Amino acid sequence: MSQPRAEYPRPQFVRAEWVNLNGEWQFEVDRSDSGLERGVRERDLAQRITVPFAPETQLSGIENVDFLEAVWYRTTVTIPAEWSGKDAVLHFQAVDHDATVWVNGVEVVRHRGGFTPFSANLSKVAQPGEEATIVVRARDTHKGPQARGKQSQLYFNHSCLYTRTTGIWQTVWLEAVPAVHLGRPRITPDVAGSSFHLEVPVSANKPDWKIRATLKDSDGEVTRAEVRADLDLAPRLTLQIPAGRVRLWDTTDPHLYDVLLELIDADGNVVDTADSYAGLRSVSINGKAILINGRHVFQRLVLDQGYWPESLMTAPSNEALVRDIELSIAAGFNGARLHQKVFEERFLYHADRLGYLVWGEFGDWGSGVGDTGNDNQQPTASYVAQWLEAVERDYSHPSIIGWCPLNETHQLLHDRITQLDDVTRAMFLATKAADTTRPVLDASGYSHRVPETDVWDSHNYEQDPTEFAKQMADLVGEKPYGNVGGHGGRPISQPYAGQPYFCSEFGGIWWNAEAAAAGKSGRSEDSWGYGQRVADEEEFYTRFAGLVDALLDNPLMFGYCYTQLTDVFQEENGIYRFDRSSKLDVPRIQKIQVRQAAYERD
Repeated sequence: MSQPRAEYPRPQFVRAEWVNLNGEWQFEVDRSDSGLERGVRERDLAQRITVPFAPETQLSGIENVDFLEAVWYRTTVTIPAEWSGKDAVLHFQAVDHDATVWVNGVEVVRHRGGFTPFSANLSKVAQPGEEATIVVRARDTHKGPQARGKQSQLYFNHSCLYTRTTGIWQTVWLEAVPAVHLGRPRITPDVAGSSFHLEVPVSANKPDWKIRATLKDSDGEVTRAEVRADLDLAPRLTLQIPAGRVRLWDTTDPHLYDVLLELIDADGNVVDTADSYAGLRSVSINGKAILINGRHVFQRLVLDQGYWPESLMTAPSNEALVRDIELSIAAGFNGARLHQKVFEERFLYHADRLGYLVWGEFGDWGSGVGDTGNDNQQPTASYVAQWLEAVERDYSHPSIIGWCPLNETHQLLHDRITQLDDVTRAMFLATKAADTTRPVLDASGYSHRVPETDVWDSHNYEQDPTEFAKQMADLVGEKPYGNVGGHGGRPISQPYAGQPYFCSEFGGIWWNAEAAAAGKSGRSEDSWGYGQRVADEEEFYTRFAGLVDALLDNPLMFGYCYTQLTDVFQEENGIYRFDRSSKLDVPRIQKIQVRQAAYERD
């Protein structure tokens, strides 16, 4: 059997010496989370699992969909002897939700958050040529506030919530680094200045050491820059592109420059080297317009939740990530809102290569603590920490053109400042501080709590195209459609202040041809969608065209996001089936979308 997910997991910061640890590991469920006291850490485990697939999945070989309060993993690897003189770093791309890692009996790292990577330098516990026994405990309670995304807090799937993911669900790997080494760069494109600005952290400042960055394209070296590495924690370089070599990144020409990074010691020796890449593109705001490279580009986005039948949140293969982007483009979309999940980084790499626009989003659902009246959503401070890890990981990807820290937060405005207010504002301000180059949407749909949010949006699942068009047309009159709560219709958002506006969820047309043929028209446990299911496929196209036309014809609407790319379990409102097979006439869907939007006209 070939190694699962064998490709390099961090394609924007690549070193040559690495080992993929995916494959068979020992595994055991710890239902009462008493394993540490019972000595589970010190012994062999009862089952075998295929990493990086979560134990709930078919591809893991476990397929246990019950609540898993805690799970344990164990494997022994030999650190390559040829790494002598270097440190071995153990990387976990994502473990859901609270992880503790021991190597050779020593705790080396602990991490909270199910969507972002973490690592541990093993130089104190294992040297090249030695064995390293890795033990991981992952805790994943289903009670209390926790950033879960679309993972169901009930035993079964229901409405738009799905089977849970516990433990390791992305690649685990080892990397060789020198004792003093480069950190991952932050690459900021500067279209106006025809340049890239780089911040390159180093693990230690050594007198007279330097960092060199070289920019390349298909014709060879474009430019290079050097800077002292002994004065700043993250030395800064500017790569100035000559006039004849400037080439922008956009949806029709997703040009990427290669970037070679080198750390040079006082004697001129290259101590560390890593490969990266960068795309030269800008995002700006002019009134109600979001411009890409100074142009009006209507954002035909699709809601992508990143689930697969056999592997849940983990793509079954690298090819599956590429295919989802290709399926979306084939249907006429030019980008996606990555919904309630921080996608694995290789998806963003492919989006960069294919010119696919992306809004990055945090999987914040799971902050509800039951029916507690107006204060029924209580995200914690850990949400801010986890989200900042995601922004830092993905900062340099040109395909990302906006950030959305929260989704459908719902809390009525009253005369008391709540925890939701605090966390919403904290996540907005933290995002703005971490990234000054992209617009930030404080919360998608429902509660816009931050008056100065860069973007305003709404979710509108009205299924009658005529009524939908009437509701969305009010943007021209400065009174955009907004989601409102119950309790007498009191507002849940700050007033609209004229920001760029888009309908970031609409459609969700409920269609299952087999159910329609069997004469089933109502909701059931195995079929769910928005509004009344269309009577036949022809009515689907009529409704889809009517909803899309209402937004394409609005000159002040900078984009939309259609729900959704694929069916997901019982939610049957995708353009494609859950297994990615054909469900509709895709060329017909594409034709409806690709006509020029009013927003794009001069």
